[in-house]
Amino acid sequence: MARGVDAVAAEFAAVGVTGRVHVRDVDDDRSQVALDADERVVLASVFKVLLVLEYARQVVAGQLDPTERVRVGAADRLGGVGTAGCENEVDISWRDLAMFAMSLSDNTAADLLLRRVGLDTVQTLTTELGLASTRITGGPRQLVASMFADLGAADEAEFAAIFPALRAEQLAGLTVLDPRRTSATTPRDMTRLLSLIWRDQAGPAPACAQVRRLMSQQVSWHRLAAGFDDEVAVAAKSGTVLGVRNEIGVVRYPDGRRYAVAVFTSDGWGVRRPDVDRAIGRAARHAVDRLRNG
Repeated sequence: MARGVDAVAAEFAAVGVTGRVHVRDVDDDRSQVALDADERVVLASVFKVLLVLEYARQVVAGQLDPTERVRVGAADRLGGVGTAGCENEVDISWRDLAMFAMSLSDNTAADLLLRRVGLDTVQTLTTELGLASTRITGGPRQLVASMFADLGAADEAEFAAIFPALRAEQLAGLTVLDPRRTSATTPRDMTRLLSLIWRDQAGPAPACAQVRRLMSQQVSWHRLAAGFDDEVAVAAKSGTVLGVRNEIGVVRYPDGRRYAVAVFTSDGWGVRRPDVDRAIGRAARHAVDRLRNG
């Protein structure tokens, strides 16, 4: 297993980032590859997997009507894509908000979903699933508010004026980049979460199936999926905030074997870092190959 870990570590060293990885066989918890897998890491939008899982559980339990219409107005917008970037009001169902939260990582969709299902229920879910190192402090709105507060920005316009002049060391001190102060987890916790979802053990089977389906609709293919050939099915969720680039997901080979993968990177400063994105996929491939060949 050491050679597999060495190859994983080399991918991150080559692009100058810190990487933490955990990969496990979904159907055999004894088969794992780990690189600093128990270190706390920033969740970023990977949090949306837990959020949508709780949403799906409430739908199956009859506590939430997925077809109920929701009005997304100007006060709800957080910036980004999907409903978060719309300039006009949007009427949409909870079901479609869940789809946008997973497929496009729509922050406004996630914020509205979190208000509907309840932060406390998502926090309780982490305990129920045995995710002992996972802590949820809030949703996208809370993360944005913490950045404004850290930089003394009154609003988005003031933040946009301050941000370009900040140095990497100033950014590194922000709350959203500190696992001790923001929503955080470990790579091992995330592969446990994925394995439970893929084995229908994270809730009712229809709820788990819905999360799997939505994760397979993620439009971004440049991280985890980029490391695997076309015949390998990939369902994933990415997370990005400043120098943090993450991705968790499950890869399924034609022979039916399935692997839960969690890759978390930090210190990747720069708006566009395709080298880090590709390294995430290559590192995951090294780890999965080690399990398949070991």
